[in-house]
Amino acid sequence: MAILKPFKGIRPPANLARYVASRPYDVLNSQEAKDEAKDNPYSLLHIIKPEIDCPEGTGEYDPLVYETAKENFKKFLENEWLVPDREDSLYIYAQTMDCKTQYGIVGCAGVEDYMNDVIKKHELTRKDKEEDRMKHVRVTNANMEPVFFTYRAVEEIDKIVEDFVNKNEPVYDFTADDGVEHRFWAIGDKGTIDRIVGLFGEIPCTYVADGHHRTAAAALVGEEKKKNNPNHTGNEEYNYFMAVHFPDNQLNIIDYNRVVKDLNGLSPAEFIEKLKEVFDVEEKGEKIYKPDRIHNFGMYLEGKWYSLTARPGTYDDNDPIGRLDVTVLSDHVLDRILGIKDLRTDKRIDFVGGIRGPGELKKRVDSSEMKVAFALYPVSMNQLMDIADTGNIMPPKTTWFEPKLRSGLVVHTLD
Repeated sequence: MAILKPFKGIRPPANLARYVASRPYDVLNSQEAKDEAKDNPYSLLHIIKPEIDCPEGTGEYDPLVYETAKENFKKFLENEWLVPDREDSLYIYAQTMDCKTQYGIVGCAGVEDYMNDVIKKHELTRKDKEEDRMKHVRVTNANMEPVFFTYRAVEEIDKIVEDFVNKNEPVYDFTADDGVEHRFWAIGDKGTIDRIVGLFGEIPCTYVADGHHRTAAAALVGEEKKKNNPNHTGNEEYNYFMAVHFPDNQLNIIDYNRVVKDLNGLSPAEFIEKLKEVFDVEEKGEKIYKPDRIHNFGMYLEGKWYSLTARPGTYDDNDPIGRLDVTVLSDHVLDRILGIKDLRTDKRIDFVGGIRGPGELKKRVDSSEMKVAFALYPVSMNQLMDIADTGNIMPPKTTWFEPKLRSGLVVHTLD
């Protein structure tokens, strides 16, 4: 059953929250982070992307980068830009985008749950990225950013959260530059905390929605500390790491699309003829076409949009991986026709999050940077959880969650 533990968070004062809060480390490159934080000394990017404060040319994984993270965290504490709470708490984090609100419970998940697969994963992680975040956790001795978890919704938990936010003012309430509203509450009442923790103890598993590398790093550092502590009891704070837990019925996965640089030596006409062996192909003209159902794709090629509908027999709806549209596209188009065998390493393909809209696909092709673009129908939450439940792994770049969590609203230390 799922572990949820309250903790003494380290948080910004209310008047600084909007300035400390930043986008996650992995959605910005170094230059974007530098630009975003240049006039804002309070931004958590100074800790989670510390290369922005290092001399020009310093590599992302240089030892100086991690040392700078440690020193910047120390400065934030000394300046009281981050202040420790006095009591163990759970927290509620609400995000509102496009008039839709999702409410997450911020608490600590258990390293033990990660190791025992009570926390279920649906993506592979890369060792280099794991090690980067592990170094960051080691030097700061903290989970600076929460990971994004989901669970099958529990009506009583939803009701407790609803009642609490209706009766209490948030400690933070601000709208970020992208128009997403962020609100945050601290739950200090022991009875409420105990009830939520007890209800989580009846949940058989939770799921990593976003942040597989941060999750792995947090859990692996916890295991390291356990092995290196001859007096380990199991109650130490390093046995836990910070996560925001959202009920599955409040989340939406948006599309994650593909653009390809060439047609593998084929002319556009030859390429379309090969597509017709597997898909029903319908030309849609210059007006943007977005797929409106599973097994239907949008394609942009030579200034025109097309609808591609996979024919029965080209996918297996009884196979949790085989029925995914990313699998259908990879097997029948990217691999068989375009010769792209490995989505992780092939430089001919790139991926575009649906938050950028289909216009971004058109732009990438019209600029001649790319030759063809494919718009996919989003994966469902049920598909994600079915894949995790069966121990399968999704193909690369399958899920894109919006809105992204803001980092810096609360930090968890490991001592």
